Amino acid sequence: MRDNLYADSLNKVKDFTFDESVVEVFPDMIQRSVPGYSTMVSAIGKLAQQFQQPNSAVYDLGCSLGAATLSMRKYIDKPNCKIIALDNSVPMVERCRNNIKAYKSDVEVIVDLADILEVELQPCSFVVMNFTLQFIEPELRSVVLSKIHNALLPGGAFVMSEKLKWDDSKIHDAINNLHLDFKRANGYSELEISQKRSAIENVMKIDTEQTHLARLQQAGFSSQSIWYQCFNFASFIAIKA
Repeated sequence: MRDNLYADSLNKVKDFTFDESVVEVFPDMIQRSVPGYSTMVSAIGKLAQQFQQPNSAVYDLGCSLGAATLSMRKYIDKPNCKIIALDNSVPMVERCRNNIKAYKSDVEVIVDLADILEVELQPCSFVVMNFTLQFIEPELRSVVLSKIHNALLPGGAFVMSEKLKWDDSKIHDAINNLHLDFKRANGYSELEISQKRSAIENVMKIDTEQTHLARLQQAGFSSQSIWYQCFNFASFIAIKA
């Protein structure tokens, strides 16, 4: 379904939530809103192939409809390596389960409703978290990263994708304008862009590249860097020694 959630003028724009209405249009929403998304998700599968280890879990935290899970499942081939996909949105989990069932594979995939802040992670070799940390309260983000680092096996890797901001306002505005033009080129009106921004600004708090890298280092990762970026959307990789 086409994303037209904000096409009509709203008397009051409610805070953005991953409810049934968003789930219905989410594939269209993310393709038209996140530049480079398909390329990034496809490459995440190849990264999972590099870092997977036998007898371990591979996590998709904040799995939404399972795009990263499906990408990773194509390349997971180590014995007893399973994928665990978690999300705290009931409609997302239900739709994700259906998406996973639609494609046959010998790789075990578990899709569960869970809060990242509360769930206990199993020993794992690879963890991906796509555009999820930005919806967690800033003061709790270090806790999440430390939890992931502690669960990873030596040599394991963590991939985290986030929207970025810049402290330099001129740089921030220039790159943000590229993103806005991307959305306009994909058919979003000025009204849709404005109302979506109002809906999401109170629930999605974005960080700078430097903040992300410092947080990953503080969590204990031995190596961390951006591996993919398109405009103000970037994906980081961090490796545990």
